[in-house]
Amino acid sequence: MKTFITDNFLLENKYAEELYHQYAKNQPIIDYHNHLPPAQIEADTQFENISRVWLNGDHYKWRAMRTLGVNEKYITGDASDQEKFEAWGKTVPHTLRNPLYHWTHLELKRYFGIDELLNENNASTIYKNVNAQLQQQENSCRGLLKQMNVETLCTTEDPTDDLKHHQSIKQQNIGIKVSTAFRPDKSILIDAEGYTDYLQELGKVAEVDIQSFQDLKDALQKRIEYFDENGCKLCDHGLNAMSFAEFTEAEINAIFKNKLSGKEVSATDAEKFKTAILLFLSETYHQFGWVQQFHLGALRNNNKRMLAQLGPDTGWDSIGDYSQAEKLSRFLNTLDGKDKLTKTILYNLNPADNEVFATMIGNFNDGSVKGKVQWGSGWWFLDQKDGMEKQMNALSNMGLISCFIGMLTDSRSFLSFPRHEYFRRVLCNLFGKEMASGELPQDMDLVGSTIANICYVNAKDYFKF
Repeated sequence: MKTFITDNFLLENKYAEELYHQYAKNQPIIDYHNHLPPAQIEADTQFENISRVWLNGDHYKWRAMRTLGVNEKYITGDASDQEKFEAWGKTVPHTLRNPLYHWTHLELKRYFGIDELLNENNASTIYKNVNAQLQQQENSCRGLLKQMNVETLCTTEDPTDDLKHHQSIKQQNIGIKVSTAFRPDKSILIDAEGYTDYLQELGKVAEVDIQSFQDLKDALQKRIEYFDENGCKLCDHGLNAMSFAEFTEAEINAIFKNKLSGKEVSATDAEKFKTAILLFLSETYHQFGWVQQFHLGALRNNNKRMLAQLGPDTGWDSIGDYSQAEKLSRFLNTLDGKDKLTKTILYNLNPADNEVFATMIGNFNDGSVKGKVQWGSGWWFLDQKDGMEKQMNALSNMGLISCFIGMLTDSRSFLSFPRHEYFRRVLCNLFGKEMASGELPQDMDLVGSTIANICYVNAKDYFKF
């Protein structure tokens, strides 16, 4: 059978091929946002089988399997790991034209040298082949990262995390820079279930008895200081939309006290509170010179029946149609007006917001830093070929793609790093087609340096890891 993942996969002409092979392919990877478990990096975990490293937690695959009619037993249930892999193997041929088809075969080839198209008939053989390879030291979790030329990665932790795994990783000097991003969403979402319980946990870790809004700010300030001392230079927020409402300090204090006393918080009051705490956090990030990230637009936990059975992050989320522009503008403008807007990356999940985000960043790029406010790469449902191309086309048309800091995995899997290769191939093909058509000059040094910057150099300069 002819190889599917060829050297020139997704590259449609000689210009795209040269751009990829000479300027993109060998660039190190800076994966500045993912959800990898640092405990496994610390322990250099050797995975028992491919299901443990490839299927566990991957709600992309889970959604595809459910759509095909695979019983939940073989997805998150009590079936054996081999049975789950074989169920995935049966699903793969039905994912044609879904990015899962590309990712699956790219990952099998890059990590394990497997050129076969995974299907129901060969799933058992491939399962045994890969499992044997996973027992080799070069395929421990650190080995998998090094195979993909990962230079830096940044995980995501709650403010209550003690960062002991990151501390241990740093002491071990593993040859890969591993940092974290501060993710304080639970302290912001005052209208979420379990909010006051979370405040008790945060207060205990920060050694602050949280009885007022100022106490909450003090606790978060202490955790930011702790994260900063441990090398953290980024934060991340996953929000439906940016909050912004006018408020007074007296109002925020009253809203917070009402919440602590068990009273319901109205939607209006919740919006005021979220605005206040987000502005405080962003001003503090600026003080510490951090990069702030905002992932906006997910409609989460839609299927309440399955949420009750399996919990969050199990595949029941989709794109939301929230209004984004006005409040996002007012939020950024408030920070900019105080000269407290730090480097910022914005991600949208609704493709209808592409041009909104592409133009929003230009409002606050003030010439102080190259690409100070960034529109992040295609995220979640948009991190596939079509989504990436649309994001890069809008950014090119309305901003400077030459300043773009490129791709990230946003993944929980150690086998996800070929997504950087996938992005780089799409990027090179986009430029290569326009070189062939005469829309871009056939100047390989000019275009090639732009490609190298997007793949690696811009992120290296932006984050200064």
